[in-house]
Amino acid sequence: MRSAHVLLAVLVAAVWGVNFTVIEVGLGHFPPLLFSALRFLAAALPAVLFVGRPKVPWRWIVAVGLVLGVAKFGLLFVGMGAGMPAGLSSLVLQIQAVFTALFACVALGERPSRRRLAGMAVALAGIAVAAVDEGASGPLGAFALVVAAAACWGVSNVLTRKAAPPDALNFMVWVSTVPVLPLLALSLLLEGPSRDLAALRALDWQGAGTVLYVAWVTTVFGFGAWGWLLRNHPASTVAPFSLLVPVFGMTSATLLLGEPITPLRWCAAALLVCGVALTSLPQGRPSPEPRLSPRRLRQEPLPLPPRR
Repeated sequence: MRSAHVLLAVLVAAVWGVNFTVIEVGLGHFPPLLFSALRFLAAALPAVLFVGRPKVPWRWIVAVGLVLGVAKFGLLFVGMGAGMPAGLSSLVLQIQAVFTALFACVALGERPSRRRLAGMAVALAGIAVAAVDEGASGPLGAFALVVAAAACWGVSNVLTRKAAPPDALNFMVWVSTVPVLPLLALSLLLEGPSRDLAALRALDWQGAGTVLYVAWVTTVFGFGAWGWLLRNHPASTVAPFSLLVPVFGMTSATLLLGEPITPLRWCAAALLVCGVALTSLPQGRPSPEPRLSPRRLRQEPLPLPPRR
């Protein structure tokens, strides 16, 4: 990769990591489900007018929109609103790599290697350590919601792999149109119209800025740049940069929100990052094709020229 492309990959990881701190700030302005709905509304409009028509069947757009947009982000925002710290959320959510491998094994018949199974075990040990740390200082229910969000992300990854969108940005913008109405309906039902109206009436520049960041910077720019990198470089070269997301997430939460990083959290971070790396990074270079010896070449018949 060129130096500029490496910097772009690091920038995307930083954008996605800082996103958790921005979500934490935004939850001080909006109820979680309303905030998530506004995020997807801002990401879809007006971008949907410029990306062209969907390039995959609608069934995949609807399926990924419901699982990723409604389930994954709804659970994540509700979990963070219930007290899950931003830095820890950025770390725990990376367990999605383990869920992706498990669901791919069941749905796609992809058998995990021994190294990948070992990575899953290490990552799950990291989740257990993080749960012990969170149980000593915060609500375990909120922790469980973020783990459930990671599981939904794993399902959406498998669905996205089945959809095989040729344009990541086009796909993500159209996916963003699906969750808006379901999330608004859930917000009205569970959070109440009075709370939603009060949040919209009290909208200020900081609240609007958080919506624009999670919509345009994280979703449109982040997924667009990541998709461009994947189109120009092998996935095995680009994917490792996603391991920087919890690094930026925990660092920004500590610097901007004052969240402490306990020794148990450091231990959980080391286990999770190592486990995710073993689970998601490539298994090594394929072995080169064997070359035929001169003697074997003499024994092999030459192909006949094509008939005209």
